[in-house]
Amino acid sequence: MESHDPAVPEKYAAFMRTGWGERELDLPRHPVADRAAERRTRIAEQFPGERLVVPAGGFKVRANDTDYRFRPETAHTHLTGNQTSDAVLVIEDGDATLFARPRSSRETDEFFRDRQYGELWVGRRPSLGELSDSLGLPVRHLDDLAAVIATSAKTRVLHDVDPGLDKQVSDDLGRDREFAQALSELRLVKDDGELAELQHACDITTLGFEDSIREWDRVLELGERWIEGTFFRRARAMGNDLGYDSIVGGGRHATTLHWTENSGPVEPGTLLLLDMGAEAASLYTADVTRTIPVDGRFTPLQRELYAVVLEAQTAGIAAVRPGAGFRDPHHAAMEVIANALGDLGLLPCSVAEALAPDSKVYARWTLHGTSHMLGMDVHDCGRAAPEVYPEGPLAEGMVLTVEPGLYFQEDDLLVPEELRGIGIRIEDDLVVTADGSRNLSAALPTEPDAIEAWMDALRS
Repeated sequence: MESHDPAVPEKYAAFMRTGWGERELDLPRHPVADRAAERRTRIAEQFPGERLVVPAGGFKVRANDTDYRFRPETAHTHLTGNQTSDAVLVIEDGDATLFARPRSSRETDEFFRDRQYGELWVGRRPSLGELSDSLGLPVRHLDDLAAVIATSAKTRVLHDVDPGLDKQVSDDLGRDREFAQALSELRLVKDDGELAELQHACDITTLGFEDSIREWDRVLELGERWIEGTFFRRARAMGNDLGYDSIVGGGRHATTLHWTENSGPVEPGTLLLLDMGAEAASLYTADVTRTIPVDGRFTPLQRELYAVVLEAQTAGIAAVRPGAGFRDPHHAAMEVIANALGDLGLLPCSVAEALAPDSKVYARWTLHGTSHMLGMDVHDCGRAAPEVYPEGPLAEGMVLTVEPGLYFQEDDLLVPEELRGIGIRIEDDLVVTADGSRNLSAALPTEPDAIEAWMDALRS
């Protein structure tokens, strides 16, 4: 307990340990239990005869004695479905066991005194049996883990998730790096259930965007953070959380790629860049960006620049297909933008020279890659081997973003003054299909006329 908590007399403690009935949790079989078992088999087959250890992680301090809301390590939940803190998956000789911290015991003070795990503080955790029945794998008490991993066996651990566990297992950085790569690559191709969850996350995201436009009077009054809060409300009400901190960039703030401070006004005559994604209860997340006119109508200059980015995105989406290189959408989008920058007279050389790998001077105004993998992490599969991702080919079932942007900084003296402070990005979530791609976020319009009509309908 904390220093500001009152002392607990023994008579009170003893009284609290008596007279309690049972609180049953209705935990049905987890919808991913069977698929998770298949994933565990696949990862075990890559490392025969070895012990594989994948922790969920624990709480992280936000300030003093308060923690951030817990979110499990992606690889752990992908292999188990479990979302409880402190749990550790161990796969050995092809058999999987989850070591977990169960519900508070009535034989100690934990259930009524512990701020992190106490049932009366944070709610009832599932019992070991309830977890086992739901997840479809054996579950043992977390206290048993130390003895298990102390035994001699070639062990691979997903490091940097659970500091306490890292200290118990000897490091072999090369071996553990291979394991982390394999876990990332296991998530590259999504199954039908995962695609359904990603679609659900995009559907929640669409509703969050619509909520924000419906509250336009408050947006104009209270600025960027009103949209941030409005979108968060929808993400929490229908999902688990935000997939990442929302970016609400009004005017010149749209030229800062990760503007998450969201402290500025939303001013008439400017563009507003909204990069927001809801995380579903399953932890799969959307990642969508739209750039809209604050007045509900694009000015001629805004429309001209927006059309460049939309054409670039269209070219990038057309390049998404099985067998194409992961970077092909980027190259297609950048060719469009580089040519447009050439037409604007901004390039210090020819378009061909600007696009050359040893130049890329056009990137002064594009800054970032056009795509990244998407899944349970907003930047999913990030520890895959480079030759697999991002240098490898696309395959059916992969999910990636296509998000070209054009950014003219307010202090960029190499562009005409009327362009300075304008930032535009358009982003959608694409699943690779047998003959191309399917847009999971297509419910949100991208064509300028459609955006204006959409805003009119929602603000009326």
